[in-house]
Amino acid sequence: MKLRVFLVMLLLAQLGLPQTPVPRGVHQAEQADAQSQQNIPPPTVKPRASLDPAKLRRDADELANLAASVPSAIDQTTRGVLPNDLLEKLKRIEKLSKRLRSELNP
Repeated sequence: MKLRVFLVMLLLAQLGLPQTPVPRGVHQAEQADAQSQQNIPPPTVKPRASLDPAKLRRDADELANLAASVPSAIDQTTRGVLPNDLLEKLKRIEKLSKRLRSELNP
């Protein structure tokens, strides 16, 4: 009799409980994830700002002129003379290239 009761209790325990324990918060996380997926709006496409061709051309020309002047300045550094404006030119080249890149590839 005790064996039957034990077997019935064991069978009920196996049917009523999951085989592996579920960590705390898993069900809540699944519910929150499902709810957040429903509330996400579709992505919006930003209209591309109109490009100013004249400004792009001026920036590109300035960038080309600055880049052309760098090799002669580097030649002076090999002779032991650092031109005063070399570092400023390099910074300006970097700023212009970043601006052009961001305007052409938003």
